[in-house]
Amino acid sequence: MKDDVWERAEVDSPCVKVCVVHPEARICVGCHRTLDEIATWSRMSPEARRAVMAELPTRGPMLRQRRGGRAARLQRED
Repeated sequence: MKDDVWERAEVDSPCVKVCVVHPEARICVGCHRTLDEIATWSRMSPEARRAVMAELPTRGPMLRQRRGGRAARLQRED
């Protein structure tokens, strides 16, 4: 017997339970959504959710940019 109660046609949340907001980019480092997108996700239309999901892969590289770390600090001191 098939259980149709648990099947939903909704767009799943991209949440991966790594909820940390990047201090400069102001997006979650886990799912790459903005705080506003996270807060309104449950009220978004499926179309709006799909639009956010389509944009998420472009946000990941913003978080991977390094500022130089120790090597950059040593260079500035010279």
